[in-house]
Amino acid sequence: MTKIIKGIEKHHNILTIVLSGIGIGLIAYYDYCGSVCSYLKGDILGIDLKWIGIAFMAAIIFFAIFKQDFWIRAFLSTGLGVEVYLYAFQIRNEVCCPFCLAFSIIILLSFIINYKVPSAWYHKRSRMWLYFLGEVDFPMFKIQKLPLLLFSLLGYLTILLTFSGSVIPAYGQESNHRVPTFGKGDYEIIMFTDYFCTPCRRIDIKAEHLLKELLSSNKVKVTFIDVPFNKTTPLYAKYYLYAVNADSETDGVFKIRKVLFDAAQGKNIHNEDQLIDYLKKQNISWKKMGEKVVFPMLNAAIIENNINATPTCVIRHSAADIKKFVGDTNIWKGLTELKSQLIKN
Repeated sequence: MTKIIKGIEKHHNILTIVLSGIGIGLIAYYDYCGSVCSYLKGDILGIDLKWIGIAFMAAIIFFAIFKQDFWIRAFLSTGLGVEVYLYAFQIRNEVCCPFCLAFSIIILLSFIINYKVPSAWYHKRSRMWLYFLGEVDFPMFKIQKLPLLLFSLLGYLTILLTFSGSVIPAYGQESNHRVPTFGKGDYEIIMFTDYFCTPCRRIDIKAEHLLKELLSSNKVKVTFIDVPFNKTTPLYAKYYLYAVNADSETDGVFKIRKVLFDAAQGKNIHNEDQLIDYLKKQNISWKKMGEKVVFPMLNAAIIENNINATPTCVIRHSAADIKKFVGDTNIWKGLTELKSQLIKN
């Protein structure tokens, strides 16, 4: 154990650089979206939290390269204060972001690797609580034995006063109306997806045949709700509603969704004129309707079902029989279980 501790102390800068690199990778992966796209977003003074996270880790790497241990400990202590607030934010909003938790663990591990027992503990034990996170010296400012707890409090107070976060996306607000639903039956399948979400596209392709099969049983009705995780999603949702208004047949609906997914992820279209041109090239026709009247209904469904990640599938049989599946793997399992259940019945 002693050898391990000495090894960590000797190579703490290298380990810090590696962990910080992993942290940047986590943020990039979260932004790209692996198996579930979670809607947990925030900013500090208008700057997206992910960019602040990347800048934070880049600063840690910079200080580690030049062996500026006092700056590393100060920054990591500040980061701990920020993470305490973000933990509380997730608990308060009843949402869990695995990537955010992993990022906080990286900060904690980096802090532990760079931790040094404060000398103040040896001189006055009554002040141990003030120095339990350690201390730092800033020779250039002629400051010695500054408690790192102060930096943690600074980080916490800064994000408390400047952070703006959300866990449930929203469309524009207007009057209520009906969201397009297909099929009929006692079972209702509601698919919450975002055209810019990779696993959403994956499950949409994989489940198409199964959903058509369930619809043909006349025991199931299906509703697709576009969740605006991406700022361009409301534009896509509008043309989905337009296209369904022109062609609400099952094959037509799935074709529309495939084309919109291709436009979002294959062509990376964010402009309305470009989207219109692409839809025309794919022979998608549409008929305008009052989409702003439908958007509040989408909001209501998102909030009612507490949707904070995509893809999410809600299967409702009755008020007492509601199942929720998050992630493409779990959704596929839920849909196949429903098929087996319908066959037995």
